[in-house]
Amino acid sequence: MAVQWLLPVLISALALGFYDICKKHAVRDNSVMPVLFYSTCFGTAAYVLFLALTGGLAAAAHLSGAEFLLIAFKVLLVGGSWICSYYAIRELPITLASPLRSTSPLWTFFGGVLIFGERLSAMQIAAAAVIFAGYYAFAVCGRLDGFTLRSRAMVLIIAGTLLGSASALYDKYLLNVRQLPKERVQFYFMTGLTVMLALSYLIRRGFGHRHRFEWRWTIPLTGVLLIAADAVYFYALGLPEAPISLIGLLRRMSCVVSFGFGAVMFGERNIRRKLLALALFLIGVLLLSLRR
Repeated sequence: MAVQWLLPVLISALALGFYDICKKHAVRDNSVMPVLFYSTCFGTAAYVLFLALTGGLAAAAHLSGAEFLLIAFKVLLVGGSWICSYYAIRELPITLASPLRSTSPLWTFFGGVLIFGERLSAMQIAAAAVIFAGYYAFAVCGRLDGFTLRSRAMVLIIAGTLLGSASALYDKYLLNVRQLPKERVQFYFMTGLTVMLALSYLIRRGFGHRHRFEWRWTIPLTGVLLIAADAVYFYALGLPEAPISLIGLLRRMSCVVSFGFGAVMFGERNIRRKLLALALFLIGVLLLSLRR
């Protein structure tokens, strides 16, 4: 029997993969904070327009004081995660950064089991173990590209990943425990994030930029792709039977897309060795999708 949440998660993964490629193109040898701010502005505008056209803007805009505080915490989590990740991605190869960023479900997996009491079958546990082995192999490949765990970019990508994992667990809490409407969460999350990044951009601008800012067509596309990926992700996460531990793993199939296209677009090295690590990831996902 087909799992209702599986298709939207796979669609989200595809959009997220192209989002990673556009993000790398936008920040490569570019000033990070304006890229992050402007791409978020375009994403927010796209989502507000979508809500207006579908008649859901009024319902999404209704917010109580308690809900405001709950969503404000999510804004802080994601804002911190994105700032760390964007700075890291500017320096790291996408064939390394994207898979490492995908280690987020490793922590989400354990969080889903420990916090929400999710129970997995033997097949699911075995599949997750293979995926985790692939994640570890990608981390080892980082040394081939000249990056160690003490490198600034590696520290930032790890920090961004941990914050992203906390945000994923918090999404499950907001949508299933507190039962906030997903449209309301996404609306105030995006508008709040735009305000936060505007303030961060102004503060960063006050200290000066080491990199010159260059406008690129991938900046607005980055924001729009993320909104599309998040929209179907929130839909899947809002389904009662959706397990956050598995959704997080499947959504990170996005690194397959970013790995394949990124290796060609950016001419990156050590692709064969990284393909072995990617193969472990794909085997694990296949086992996961064949579960009964």
